[in-house]
Amino acid sequence: MEYFEEELNEAVSPNGQCFDHTCLSLYILAFLEFQVPIHDLPILSLLHDAFLSIPHFTSIMVDDERGVKRWKQVEVKLEEHIIEPKFIGAGISDDSYDNHFAEYISKILMENISPTKPLWQVHVIKYPTRNAAGTLVFKFHHAIGDGYSLMGVILSSLQRADDTSLPLSFPSLKSSSKPKNISRFMKRMSRLLSTPFSFVSEFGWSLLKSTLVEDDETPIRSGVEAVEFRPVKLSNVAFSMDHIKEIKSNLGVTINDAISGIIFYGIRLYMQNMDYRSRALNSTALVIANTRKVKDYKRVQDMFKTGKGDWGNQITYYHVSVPKLQDIPISNPLQFVRKAHISINRKKSSYAPRLITKLLRMKNKLEGPEALAKYIHGTMRKSSLLISNVAGPIEQMAWANHPIEGFFFTLAGIPQSMVITIISYMGMLRVTIATEEGFIDEQKLMQYLNNAFEIIHHESIAKENISKWNKFCKCNL
Repeated sequence: MEYFEEELNEAVSPNGQCFDHTCLSLYILAFLEFQVPIHDLPILSLLHDAFLSIPHFTSIMVDDERGVKRWKQVEVKLEEHIIEPKFIGAGISDDSYDNHFAEYISKILMENISPTKPLWQVHVIKYPTRNAAGTLVFKFHHAIGDGYSLMGVILSSLQRADDTSLPLSFPSLKSSSKPKNISRFMKRMSRLLSTPFSFVSEFGWSLLKSTLVEDDETPIRSGVEAVEFRPVKLSNVAFSMDHIKEIKSNLGVTINDAISGIIFYGIRLYMQNMDYRSRALNSTALVIANTRKVKDYKRVQDMFKTGKGDWGNQITYYHVSVPKLQDIPISNPLQFVRKAHISINRKKSSYAPRLITKLLRMKNKLEGPEALAKYIHGTMRKSSLLISNVAGPIEQMAWANHPIEGFFFTLAGIPQSMVITIISYMGMLRVTIATEEGFIDEQKLMQYLNNAFEIIHHESIAKENISKWNKFCKCNL
């Protein structure tokens, strides 16, 4: 690999530096499931147009004389970044492609990308699976950017399948609900009065969870050392966005609250089935949040134009306790949604996530990226699961006139037995779960998540119908 004869470029962001250490090396994998075969997809020219204009896709990380990691531009040979596996062979039938696909994905989830070339790969899987006629798997080192940054790449590269002249549209990243003036005033007063106590409580609890307090070992947390190096199974479940919105409307919560409640309820049902005692044990979700003050995604070119810069790893986290079945009767699943709503609201309004961000920056400045990497690793390891969500395109995407039927992502290198990633696309909410192989029964877990969704959706409709009936009766007295 030949380096360009020029000065080192900008320093790698603090988060990016800590994501590239021996104790913490994180990757994002994005999957495009095509509706038609991709044998004729001009992948070289498409990647040239999509990636080579983005600085971090044409750079490697190099230590300067002070030991600070910086981006160094290098010559990119696209063919070195494109991998096309061969599944087929004597005695292999079409029915076995899914198994070969699953084994291959489990393999690349465990592999690191060579630091001697830009930190990304594209795996071209031309064989049909249950969900796709062909699949592209993009693997990016997390140092390149976070989910918001990589969604900008999608927005800049892909087109709408129905009309390529129109841009892809995305759900707003901020809530569009506007409460009435009185309600808004009361909420502000309540928040003002409760903020000091909430701030101290939430930030203090987060510090304890990152340093001293560890979750119990349960059917979703093995607690073994170096769990991030153990084989992983990837599973998916999809929920109708219309049904999620029904739950949201009927219960007066957000979409994030609704899906969080569904996930927590399904997880607790699974835990109880595998070990009844675990219904009362402590489990915590580490929720990843975007710190940018933006309402919508931006194209890559626009991210680099802004003075502040929207590209990179601008994320933080907060802890959310998974409600216990001991505390909530199994016959009252809607309480899981309400508990999620209350807990997430309290975290966001306490300003604790903002201080966590400042704490991480200070730790990096005073102790260096390695100390920050160890701190984040410990924070993840002491929790039971991680949840990350991204808002995907509303319309169907296409690349070079090849329509894309499915779209999801996952994370690799997380020191946990369970990692949950969520993305919306074409009216569906895709929930992807990476689980520790041999420890978690992923098929049974998927079944309980589906059951939780059906139960909560049904119960929310029943609650709304009762509410409407009561109003009707009052009006007719």
